[in-house]
Amino acid sequence: MKSKNPIKKEHLYDMNSPAKKRVAIYARVSTLEKGQDPETQLLQLREFAQRRGFEVTGEYVDYASGKTEYREQYKTMLDLVRKRQIEVVLVWRYDRFARSTQALVNALNEFKSLGVDFISYQENVDTTTPQGELIFSIMASLAQFESALISERVKAGMARAKAQGKRISRPRLNGNLRDKIKELYDKKTSIKKITKQLGISYGSA
Repeated sequence: MKSKNPIKKEHLYDMNSPAKKRVAIYARVSTLEKGQDPETQLLQLREFAQRRGFEVTGEYVDYASGKTEYREQYKTMLDLVRKRQIEVVLVWRYDRFARSTQALVNALNEFKSLGVDFISYQENVDTTTPQGELIFSIMASLAQFESALISERVKAGMARAKAQGKRISRPRLNGNLRDKIKELYDKKTSIKKITKQLGISYGSA
């Protein structure tokens, strides 16, 4: 006996086909460079996502300098990544996404721990592929090497200053200033107000 409601072929295909990966598109244009339009980035990223069969869950655009840490849309997208609501982050270029190589590596390490992939369109880096994974590993190694070099230079500079008899720690406060700090502190004055009133750095108080 034939079923009155036979399953259509297209429905059968939908049930067996893999779910589309949820992708977030991120773009940034600098406030320092006039005439920039985020659509320049977004158009190419939308087309790429469509070719790959991704499901675009949102577009996040910041109008901010690459040096600033405050990027509202970036933080919104990162929050969704941490909630596992996004599986791929798609950007136009590295410098639109991260302020430095180290910042990029830190972000990608977090993505990796959450099972989230990262694609940079211009650099053709895609962590969903073995080639992309290899490039990321090389970048991480270079960032670690750069950090170690900076650390060694700082240590060498401090050692040289010490050998020359130079003070490498903060200069001590004179007795009169220390007494004023103690007096204000005893009066329950906040550290912030003390430093402002006496014209000294926060660490000194």
